[in-house]
Amino acid sequence: MNKFLERLQTGQVLVADGATGTNLQKLGLAPGTIPEELVLDQPDLILGLEGAFVAAGSDLILTCTFGGTRLRMKESKYADRVGEVNLRAAGLARRAASAREGVLVGGSLGPTGLLLKPYGPLTPEEAEAAFAEQAGALAKAGVDLLVIETHFAFEEADAAFRGARSVSDLPIVVSFSYDRGVRTMMGVKPADMLKHYREMGAAVVGANCGTSLENMEKIAEEYAAAGPGFPLWIKPNAGMPRLENEKTVFDVTPDQMAGFARKFIALGAKVIGGCCGSTPEHIAAIAVAVQ
Repeated sequence: MNKFLERLQTGQVLVADGATGTNLQKLGLAPGTIPEELVLDQPDLILGLEGAFVAAGSDLILTCTFGGTRLRMKESKYADRVGEVNLRAAGLARRAASAREGVLVGGSLGPTGLLLKPYGPLTPEEAEAAFAEQAGALAKAGVDLLVIETHFAFEEADAAFRGARSVSDLPIVVSFSYDRGVRTMMGVKPADMLKHYREMGAAVVGANCGTSLENMEKIAEEYAAAGPGFPLWIKPNAGMPRLENEKTVFDVTPDQMAGFARKFIALGAKVIGGCCGSTPEHIAAIAVAVQ
């Protein structure tokens, strides 16, 4: 049996990792630089961050491939090496995970940055092909699951799901970002999202990014009401960002994240981590709360 599904069946709550982008920015990622380029240019930076999450207690870490589709990397200097970037990113995550027995690796598939027709220029077929290419490389590199994260529209997430399923039988997590209260920017509700992807065959559904911890609790409550017992993936931001002396600051403390982690567990979360602004210190506090 797949290791991720096996862990889910035991009823264990898995601690996921924290933010990639905001932590890389603190480590020197220049504005406008594509994080995926660091996979080839500064692999030790990626390895160090992922290793810090493992040391903090993460049972599951994600690859640095959020923007790793051909469509999103079209302006990158590595636009013609998309497969290699995803393979190398998964290899780095595997190395970081090996520091502690049993740590799983999820292949991250974020949005393309383009809207699908009729709202934008992208056709479903183009999106599906791009996600299939990315998911195929991640699966070839040996990830344990595929994570369609920070999506906000059925059309694109469906294309990602179909593309991933066309090249792999790995379990798929679908996680939407709700930045309009308990709605995505395209108006999707948690209850409808859970029903839709449970029917498509997702192993886990959930939410990441978004706004406040309090709002994430409302989202988790709606998921729990719509699908009692269905495993949830919850990775909130460390609050809403604000500028202080021209630096982005997130105010939620590790203890506050840990307190909400307990609430999410009570609502059915089986994977809990952090998104923007969440550091290894936040993940360490969540790990203590989970234990």
